[in-house]
Amino acid sequence: MNSEFPTAVHLLVYLAHKPGQTANSEELAQNVDTNPARVRKTMGCLRTQGWIGTREGNGGGYFLEAEPGSIRLSDVYLASCCGGLRPKKSTGRSESECEISSGISGAMDHYFSEAERRYLDYFDGVTVQDVLDRIVGGKIAAEPPSA
Repeated sequence: MNSEFPTAVHLLVYLAHKPGQTANSEELAQNVDTNPARVRKTMGCLRTQGWIGTREGNGGGYFLEAEPGSIRLSDVYLASCCGGLRPKKSTGRSESECEISSGISGAMDHYFSEAERRYLDYFDGVTVQDVLDRIVGGKIAAEPPSA
């Protein structure tokens, strides 16, 4: 897995924390600690899903178009991760005479497929709102009650 999934979640949660407001790619990049070009690429993917809108002109930028509670992390993962958990390059050679070298890729594909299925099952029950609540709720809970 690459960092596209956590980047996409971060961007969505950040915008969910600023309802009705826009953020440009420079602001988002600074918050995520990446570059604006990468933000624009990820936001394009999220926009295709209908989760993000854009506003042009002075004060324009990206905004959250969908309800944070309706955006499941499993869907964010599928939209943002090309290749998933499986590494881009397998070890071994399928044409090898060694049964380990020729069979390792297929065996590991089986395990990666199962791991990804479980991963998606877990994130199917988690939304952008859940992540935001965990972050903001944790900070609120740590503060002393006001008098």
